[in-house]
Amino acid sequence: MRGPFLAFSGTCLAMLIAACNGQTHGTPVRSSTKVEDGLRIFLQRYVKESRIDGATTRYFDAFVDLNGDGKKEVIVYLVGRWWCGSGGCPTLILSPVASSYRLVTKVLITRPPIRALPIRSYGWQNLSVWVQGGGVQQGYEAELAFDGQSYPTSPANPPAHPRTSSGPGEIVVPAEAYDFRNCKPLYPDRKSVV
Repeated sequence: MRGPFLAFSGTCLAMLIAACNGQTHGTPVRSSTKVEDGLRIFLQRYVKESRIDGATTRYFDAFVDLNGDGKKEVIVYLVGRWWCGSGGCPTLILSPVASSYRLVTKVLITRPPIRALPIRSYGWQNLSVWVQGGGVQQGYEAELAFDGQSYPTSPANPPAHPRTSSGPGEIVVPAEAYDFRNCKPLYPDRKSVV
């Protein structure tokens, strides 16, 4: 896989792998067991409704207050045999509702790193994802702006657009999340075959 995210030092790589296992720093904060259990239950229901074999599904979660309301939304990067294609894997943006979540947006064909940008649209932080594969030969970082209801569902088509610089923005889903071995199994008690 080619892209700007391959040139990490050994220390940085170890930090990113630790982040995928839940030891994040900065804005993304690990959630409590109750919150993680609620997220897992939501995702299990989502996968079942999508009619996808959950045994092969793994995910990376990042809890970030995207809209500044003091409650953390969740960015979920889904990986697995039935989720990913040559263009990448889907990313879910979830908003907390009571003890569960509601789907704000499902962004297709994304690759990490995924960044929360300091720019806001309709009060929500813009996001960026890496776009490559699926017909896009030379990869690029795409910016996704919230439109008042959701984020764009495709980072390769307008209103998403290539970023002109890879400036500020906090990596909330590291590049290593693209490798299923670095992410959490949806069903931790089942043996996952990918």
